[in-house]
Amino acid sequence: MKTLQATNDFVIKFANVNGSGSASANTLFAKSIARMGVPVSPRNIFPSNIQGLPTWYEVRVCEAGWNARRGGADLMVAMNPQTWEKDVAEVTAGGYLFYDSTRPMPSGKFRDDILVIGMPLTEICNATYTDPRQRQLFKNIIYVGALSALLGIELAEVEKLIAEQYKGKEKLLEPNVKALRMGHEYALAKLPCPLGLQVRRADKVGDKVFLEGNNAAALGAVFGGATVCAWYPITPSSSMAEAFAKHCRKYRVDKETGKNNFAIVQAEDELASIGMVIGAAWNGARAFTCTSGPGISLMSEFIGLAYFAEIPATLVNVQRAGPSTGMPTRTQQSDVLLCAYASHGDTKHPILFPQDAKEAFEFTADALDIADRLQTPVFVLTDLDIGMNERLCDPLTWDDARTYDRGKVLTKEQLDAGARFGRYLDVDDDGITYRTYPGTHPSRGSFFTRGTSRDRYARYTEEGSAYVDNMERLLRKFETAKHYMPKPEVRPGAKPSRYGAIYYGSTAPAMEEALALFEAEGIHLDALRVRAFPFQDTVIDFVNDHDHVFVIEQNRDGQLRTLLVAEGAIDPSRLGSVLHFDGTPITARFIHGDIAKRLSALQVTPLRRTVAGGASGE
Repeated sequence: MKTLQATNDFVIKFANVNGSGSASANTLFAKSIARMGVPVSPRNIFPSNIQGLPTWYEVRVCEAGWNARRGGADLMVAMNPQTWEKDVAEVTAGGYLFYDSTRPMPSGKFRDDILVIGMPLTEICNATYTDPRQRQLFKNIIYVGALSALLGIELAEVEKLIAEQYKGKEKLLEPNVKALRMGHEYALAKLPCPLGLQVRRADKVGDKVFLEGNNAAALGAVFGGATVCAWYPITPSSSMAEAFAKHCRKYRVDKETGKNNFAIVQAEDELASIGMVIGAAWNGARAFTCTSGPGISLMSEFIGLAYFAEIPATLVNVQRAGPSTGMPTRTQQSDVLLCAYASHGDTKHPILFPQDAKEAFEFTADALDIADRLQTPVFVLTDLDIGMNERLCDPLTWDDARTYDRGKVLTKEQLDAGARFGRYLDVDDDGITYRTYPGTHPSRGSFFTRGTSRDRYARYTEEGSAYVDNMERLLRKFETAKHYMPKPEVRPGAKPSRYGAIYYGSTAPAMEEALALFEAEGIHLDALRVRAFPFQDTVIDFVNDHDHVFVIEQNRDGQLRTLLVAEGAIDPSRLGSVLHFDGTPITARFIHGDIAKRLSALQVTPLRRTVAGGASGE
């Protein structure tokens, strides 16, 4: 049998049982490869379940640096009998299957086209440990040791990571190192080392860091000046609020008094949480909430209040697949339209689309500025793939000279000097009015906040002309918003092309790899990454400059495409949807295959090139 042969370019997948302690061991495995200078892209693939049910952890090893999910598995570490058939079927032909061979498996459970590697992990643990929990936990470390021998991972790097993990807990350090070495030595003595898949030291990681998107967004909220977080637990956003609390305990406690300079409230539901955010923001605090799609649905009425009363609010929506208890641990980009038009009546909300943890940090901080500047709710749309997975990204940077943009806020001195104040009076013709904080002045600058119809001086009225005047001003403000949003990124093809592609958010890594695949085939596509809504003119111009543009999304209904058609007055026939919505992260293979098929229908073929010997190929 011919087995796969690859160095620093393969996928390994761990099939485990939830609650078995495998997560830390699998993360240890992934990070040890990164410590050898080889880029890795790990992902948790886990259904919504409780302890004892299946979970998967997928690691893409790719010296070229592609960090999108590739699909398939070259080596399956099958530790869960419940999912055996599915896991074995997923292995690429010529790949490898590593399993616990303590209990013999019928020959019919294997495949003839993969190399099977059995190691009696349970038997080894039972002979070494008496405590049932230790047997389970150390079994994970033992297989990491065995894999390090099989794949050529330097044991010293794994040991350094264990030492860092258990710093100050030396009683745990020694037994973990012992278990690691036990697995390593067993594999060297009794298993087919080395495998055709190998890790070799490189220098391709550079200064990149492992970072989870929710953690990064939480840090962005701290650096962006947020002092209030009100939230209600919901997968997959809960860890952002937890991370914000952790960062606040480090950065937001007065060193002299020991008092907290922050407020974090776990509300009774999502509606209450956004109400608290709006109340805090109205009083002058920078406030945010983190949630997912179902939470946005419940918050809609208060989002409408903030839009019409013009109160800043930042909402980080870590998108997932489906509503309610459907697929909360699956990823999608399925809340684009929900957030763009959240609430009743005519509303439009600014949205930022970060592509990774670094941008989650930057865009969350930016959103707090934008919300204050525009006096409106602003959404940051990440998703589970970004939010709950540690990924290599560029280091976070911050300009210490940066100041917070609080927007148009009148001070007591300005009011004393006779500044004309009308809470909804547009004196600059940009749609943004001046506001005051409560208590700014004893007799001037006060107003009544309401979400219903009013005139320019916040006086209640149901006159149609006043309502139209206010709604048209809000449209001017939305137009002004374009100047404060992150600009799109344009990636021209190597040669001019009549065809383009638009993508956003977590689709970016797969899209960038797919573009490279097309370039290698001589097919040139221009590409544009949307980073914000409302769309800048660059986005609309990009569409109009091409005969046909593919819009790549992770939802069923082509929500960004719908938004482009609605807001950009674009002919729908110019936009084709490439849609992936099974709850797993999109892959370059999927994008390449789908677009290639459509290009074929459009009669676009690869350029033919001359190869050695005068033959031609594609």
